[in-house]
Amino acid sequence: MVTTSSTSTLKRWFRKLTGQKDSDTRLKDANYFKTRQEIEGAFDTKDRGVQTVKVAQITGSVGRYQDFDDQFRFRGNKTSERFLSVLEAMRTGKVLPPIKLYQIKDEYYVMDGNHRVAAAKQLKHDEILATILEFIPSIETLDNLLYKEMVQFCEETGLPRVIKLTEPGKYRQLSGQIQQHHQYLKGETKGDVTLFKAARDWYKTIYTPFCAIIKRGGLLERFSNRTLADLYTYISSGYWGKKKNVAYGIGLGRMIPNNMEDFRSNMAKLKELEYPEMKQGITAFVLMNVKGKQENRILERLYELDEVMEVHAVHGDVDLLVKTVLTRDLLSSDAEVISNFVHDKIRQFNGVISTKTLIPGVSKIKPQEVLF
Repeated sequence: MVTTSSTSTLKRWFRKLTGQKDSDTRLKDANYFKTRQEIEGAFDTKDRGVQTVKVAQITGSVGRYQDFDDQFRFRGNKTSERFLSVLEAMRTGKVLPPIKLYQIKDEYYVMDGNHRVAAAKQLKHDEILATILEFIPSIETLDNLLYKEMVQFCEETGLPRVIKLTEPGKYRQLSGQIQQHHQYLKGETKGDVTLFKAARDWYKTIYTPFCAIIKRGGLLERFSNRTLADLYTYISSGYWGKKKNVAYGIGLGRMIPNNMEDFRSNMAKLKELEYPEMKQGITAFVLMNVKGKQENRILERLYELDEVMEVHAVHGDVDLLVKTVLTRDLLSSDAEVISNFVHDKIRQFNGVISTKTLIPGVSKIKPQEVLF
């Protein structure tokens, strides 16, 4: 009796003997352009001219996808003399003509120049010069809609394709900011400022500093399914948009002026390390009732928490008085952060009967040296 396992082994042995490719091996070929073209319905084209392309984004070939693996290495160590000569030329810095690429969204396929791409990858080059013909996706998906909006935004502003949004229609808000900044620059310089120049200035002096503040505040960790550009658009539109009806946590307004140009002016005076952090400390006192036999154990466990500064066993209506200092980003409310901390940490201790939280309204603290 021949088992399924032995049958599979015989098939692999036969393919190896006859030179046929196993299906698992075929999956590791360089990507085939026509397959991706059909999936995306990408048949309309646009000439993008000569540009530098990241070598890592060249993932396949138009006609020779079976000659390379997914890392653009020759299959079966079939290195040709032509490849070796191209490799040596690139290693010595000889200028070679641009390769020809077909583009579908963020991926590129080699029409002419397979050896040069293979050599560039082997030499670990970051970029390569290429003539690009882009094929525009026509299949109606959310991903394709967002891609088309991004392309239109970049064509109108001259910015590179680095701002990635995940919600349709939001590029219009960024375009509005750039147009507003364009008008401001024309009035400020009293000269002829192009929209492309205004867009570059907006990206450098407004978008980039704002994104740096968002990253320093750790907001991306809270919104893992969103991009940095998403958060920028959401927050900045809430402050600088026409409606200005977005409510944030207390404190963000002190950091970000209500006027976009005021923000630009403030950031121009600072180095990146001096940008404000989107974080704020909160002091809260938690009054706790606990089971008598558990009091000492709970006191010790509370003291181990990083957020707890002081723990006191007290006489009266409560058993424990806990002083905490929490950190919140400026999109959250005090109540939200405190509630999460009490529920997720303090109330999880076995023996806790009840808690009550007090948030100081006004505080005055004497310097330590005055107390002794």
